[in-house]
Amino acid sequence: MAGLSLHDPDANVIADEPNRRKAIRLTARLGTIIAAYHRVRTGEWPLQPIKGKSISWNFLYMLFGEEPEARRVKQFDTCLILHADHELNASAFSARVTSSTESGLYSSIMAAIGTLKGPLHGGANERVMRMLQEIGSMDHIEPFLKEALAEKRKVMGFGHRVYKEGDPRAKILREMSRQITAEIGQPQLYEMSVRIDDVMQREKGLLPNVDFYSATVYHAMGIPTDLFTPVFAMSRVAGWCAHVLEQYAKNRIYRPRGKYVGPTGLKYVPIEQRAS
Repeated sequence: MAGLSLHDPDANVIADEPNRRKAIRLTARLGTIIAAYHRVRTGEWPLQPIKGKSISWNFLYMLFGEEPEARRVKQFDTCLILHADHELNASAFSARVTSSTESGLYSSIMAAIGTLKGPLHGGANERVMRMLQEIGSMDHIEPFLKEALAEKRKVMGFGHRVYKEGDPRAKILREMSRQITAEIGQPQLYEMSVRIDDVMQREKGLLPNVDFYSATVYHAMGIPTDLFTPVFAMSRVAGWCAHVLEQYAKNRIYRPRGKYVGPTGLKYVPIEQRAS
């Protein structure tokens, strides 16, 4: 993302037409960058996107090196739509804060990417998949969760700051997980996920969020686990850009206040008199 800004003469121009152009190109380019990165690291030559094909079709083609099946394209496209935007989530908020200073679109999206990277935001589905791999089998689920909850370790993919009654995106991804894991002959991944879901609802009253079932969906599609968060970014960039354009349109810099609650009445001590 930082590199792209170096090749755009309008990188720091805050105007409607250049920003719309940049937003469209960034939405198209993120998937290309991720697929090219994966091809290079596995010793393959990057593929060029095919004109006239969708973002979903091109990403799967450029990632795996063969034309994807129509049903897989539709499934992946559904995933991108579900992840594209979600009100003032942490990364969208970061993008808006950055753009409110009239920093450019590229800088605003870079701020969002840095925020998305955190395991409590976009990095959660990767952690879900690694948790499933660590658990390994159905008979290990209860002992694993019992220990994790006893030690107050966070079980990734559950709970949501907004959807207290359940994430509607998770319901769609749950059914998709059931279908795709069965198609590839790994239904146990879905079955394990459902069992974890049941235990977390029973023990903590927590429902799955968008990250939980998206992990097994992406895994079943053959997407490497460490690309789950970048794939989240290639979807969410559309929403980030929309937030940034909206912020520019009626801008006021974000400047919250902080209330000091620390000690008062302290005396200044010259540095040479301070204890080491």
